Amino acid sequence: MTLQLSADQARRLTLSLQGLARTPRRRLSADRLTTLIEDLGFVQLDSISTVQRAHHMILFSRAESYRPELLRRLMEDDARLFEHWTHDASVIPTAFYPYWRHRFAREEDGLADKFRRWFGAEHLGDLDRVLEHIRDNGPVMARDFADGNTAGRQGWWDWHTGKAALEFHWRAGRLAVARRQGFQKVYDLAERVIPEAARAEMPSADAFVDWACRSALDRLGFASPGEIARFWDLVTIAEAEAWCEAQEDGDIRIAVVEAADGSRPRPVYARGDIEDLVSNLDDPPGRLRALNPFDPVLRDRKRLMATFGFDYRIEIFVPAAKRRYGYYVFPLLDRDRFVGRIDMKADRDRDTLGVKALWLEPGCRPSKGRLERLDAELDRMRRFAEVSSVAMADGYLRT
Repeated sequence: MTLQLSADQARRLTLSLQGLARTPRRRLSADRLTTLIEDLGFVQLDSISTVQRAHHMILFSRAESYRPELLRRLMEDDARLFEHWTHDASVIPTAFYPYWRHRFAREEDGLADKFRRWFGAEHLGDLDRVLEHIRDNGPVMARDFADGNTAGRQGWWDWHTGKAALEFHWRAGRLAVARRQGFQKVYDLAERVIPEAARAEMPSADAFVDWACRSALDRLGFASPGEIARFWDLVTIAEAEAWCEAQEDGDIRIAVVEAADGSRPRPVYARGDIEDLVSNLDDPPGRLRALNPFDPVLRDRKRLMATFGFDYRIEIFVPAAKRRYGYYVFPLLDRDRFVGRIDMKADRDRDTLGVKALWLEPGCRPSKGRLERLDAELDRMRRFAEVSSVAMADGYLRT
């Protein structure tokens, strides 16, 4: 029998599975941070530090005792986490590394062909030379090979051959990111970074697809095959579709989810325990939170619109004259609904968190309670950004 999920159930379930339904007022030990990231699946990395960098804000939104040093220790000292690619560069639990070995194998041939086409066959030897250099001399950064040949093109292959060789070996699994230095990758041999137990195991192809799809659905709760495939970006949509069809008589459910944006209800696949999950949902914390634009609950914009009725687009790549809001605008989550967005930036020279503009969603009033919750969140952001005060621009409340 097809399960019916209301828009309210879908919204609250999403927040629960994405770690936003628990109180952020909790102590965060190394073990608890590892578990939090395992529950999320991954945390996207980004270099922009408007308030704090994306990965730090994502974790702080879920546990306000989080501090960046704890993440650094888990990655660089304890090797509980590794850096690699999902839909973008991300921090991933090392427990998942065996499944990434399939990604390495899938990408290698295509990357080698690109290297050959852009730099020429005469530079294929650079791949071996870079690897040998690291084996003999230890960790390197891209700037250590900055005098290499460039392709004279835009994008990935505009890098010099040394940088491209490093990225090739990283994407193919021979290298790993040992640490970041000024947010620049420091590469080393994978066997010197990733624990042997994680490198020794490689699941079968069928087990890999099953894990990639099942673990994605576990974290989404309900999803289309496309959403399942895009979660990790490890398998194709066709593989996800075949997996879903093979499970229909097993431990997943067929469901129909009501859309918050008024569009037609959509058919999805759901976890087998979906009814138990929905019947035991906690109320979300009674606070307002500013989420980073790369927060996992936001990254699938179509799903965000269907589930929350919230239309969001990050405008960092939009020309300034064409931006509707601003360069780096933070969505505002008030309990279980997105109620607006805010343009704020930590100005460390002036020791302030500057608020340039606030836009509330249609139907959301700037009530006393909501503004008090916003003030409390801005004070939390101020402390996390390590500045002394919040400075509100004149006329900051926009319509």
